Amino acid sequence: MFSVAYGAQAKTPVVQGWLTSADGSQRLAPMAGIKTVTLPAGQQADIIVDPKTRYQRMAGFGASITDATAWLIQTRMSEKARNELLRELFSVRDGIGFSVTRITVGASDFSQSHYTYADTPGNPVADITPARTHLIPSLKAMRKINPRLQVIATPWSAPAWMKTSNSLIKGRLKPENYDSFARYLVSYTQAMRKAGVPVDILTIQNEPHFEPENYPGMRVEPAERAEFIANHLGPLMRRSLPGTKLLDWDHNWDQPESPTAVLSDAKASAFVDGVAWHCYAGDVAAQSVVRDRFPSKEVWFTECASGNWSGDWSKSFNWAMRQLIIGTTRNWARGVVMWNLALDEKHGPHLGGCGDCRGLVTINSISGEVTREPEYYAFAHASKFVSVGAVRIASDSGDNAIESVAFQNGEKGPVTLLVLNGAGVERNLSFDVGGKQFVATMPAGSVATYKLLPK
Repeated sequence: MFSVAYGAQAKTPVVQGWLTSADGSQRLAPMAGIKTVTLPAGQQADIIVDPKTRYQRMAGFGASITDATAWLIQTRMSEKARNELLRELFSVRDGIGFSVTRITVGASDFSQSHYTYADTPGNPVADITPARTHLIPSLKAMRKINPRLQVIATPWSAPAWMKTSNSLIKGRLKPENYDSFARYLVSYTQAMRKAGVPVDILTIQNEPHFEPENYPGMRVEPAERAEFIANHLGPLMRRSLPGTKLLDWDHNWDQPESPTAVLSDAKASAFVDGVAWHCYAGDVAAQSVVRDRFPSKEVWFTECASGNWSGDWSKSFNWAMRQLIIGTTRNWARGVVMWNLALDEKHGPHLGGCGDCRGLVTINSISGEVTREPEYYAFAHASKFVSVGAVRIASDSGDNAIESVAFQNGEKGPVTLLVLNGAGVERNLSFDVGGKQFVATMPAGSVATYKLLPK
């Protein structure tokens, strides 16, 4: 903690700050009382940021546009309210600047029916007609606001006729249908691009080690994924989808050995750009475990839901900040994506699956009123201030209760520092960012984003 006496006020760049309190009474509120200083000789700052130590380049933050989200946006909001919400969420200048989203290739549990885009047996060519009513208009409106929006697409299941279960529920992909499933995914991506929604990233399968009881899913073991990628999807993507990235896994932190097995297959690994992760089991450090073994592969965080189980406002907000914003990025994530962007007041619409999930925002299905949930503010603390292309830089604290992550926007642009005061008391903290020093007070459990403007 900083001492009461300081040296002369230093001629340093302006520091701005925004704070959200633990109880939510302040939400992204501009901070007062930040002072640039010169710390007394020999006194080390509580948090030290080193812009010269650089890590991954960021793609950004966002949430998934499920069928439920798209339906709510398009049918339960007036045109004016819809435009205002999308600008708030996706505008870099006027909003919180979401720059990554994830969509489902066919249905998930947050759909009003279970389907894929190739449900006619023997025909693997995707017909994206179901996406044209709500999903594609939503995505095109978002991309108009933020042309740098990246889209990740993920199948929950292959078409039923390709599977051992002959159903979208449970089952595995039949080996004789590996080519058909590859053609399905590639034709889907081509059709979306033609419809005005380029898909930047494909993942192989949502949660390939989980077979849900009542919504689409499919088990795909590491050896099966490696075979499918190496001899079917990978070569076809290279020929037909230049520039589209491919991610493996798309499942929890508790089984890093599964993507490790795929990346250890040299033939498959040649087609895999990175690994996608979910939050529902294990520790976020698994991202670094795999990345340390395969440093050329990208790290993406692609799903975490919140809901009634998440606790009160303070608990939900702090967990999201600690695990999803600070934890995933300190463990190499280039993009961080929450699950549903929006759900209604009854946690839907959904068909099977999670009955008490919530979105980053809740849209009332009758009035169209928007409620911003705790996770919205956790994500906004990053997305509003960390630009696409920013680089994570080193930040360290000698106190385990004070957690942080830092980014530099542009090669010599503003530094953004996110800090969580996980201590049970108010803390007066000192900061050193590449030799530029300042002090600020953070209430117990609060989160602050500091922006240091360049000279």
